[in-house]
Amino acid sequence: MSESLRVRKRQRTRERIATSAAQLVMHNGLSATTVEQIAEAADVARATFFRYFESKEYAVAEGFTSTWIAAITDALRRQPVDLSVNDALSAAFAELTPGFSVVESSIAEIERQTRDSLTLRAWTLLCYLNFETAIAEAIAPRLPDLTVDDPRPRLIGALAMASVRISIDDWLRDGGSLSDRISRAVNSMTPCPIEN
Repeated sequence: MSESLRVRKRQRTRERIATSAAQLVMHNGLSATTVEQIAEAADVARATFFRYFESKEYAVAEGFTSTWIAAITDALRRQPVDLSVNDALSAAFAELTPGFSVVESSIAEIERQTRDSLTLRAWTLLCYLNFETAIAEAIAPRLPDLTVDDPRPRLIGALAMASVRISIDDWLRDGGSLSDRISRAVNSMTPCPIEN
């Protein structure tokens, strides 16, 4: 087997484990989901799971991240080309926010566990950075006079994810609807001073 084929196979296994972890947590909650259940759903041995992930929390975080990154970037790319950056972001998040209500309890459980673990906090920051990068790449073609070293795409990605982080913080503290909070936060970016 060639090295590139081995790398692709390992990546597919990792993705399968992460996806299985996220799906199980969405249905059962984090505390009710075990490594054994994740391994079984991904059709791998328990030992194989630990070759790819340090804990179930890491697998879940990666599973949620990859699923939502794909959803956000796909939603951004579906927006009409004549929409401004702000309008495209607002429309894309409007498509996605109903889905947040389905996973609210899982998000709350993961966020609470993350706050109790320095390691998971570092992992979460990396996840947010991945979201910011993906949004920046999807939004860049909408920016006029874009240059190679233009900071605007990354700034917009960071601002969008800061809106999500603030929404989650406020929701965990005060309750209410996470979907509504995210919609309000993303819409409050308009007009974005770095868009033009």
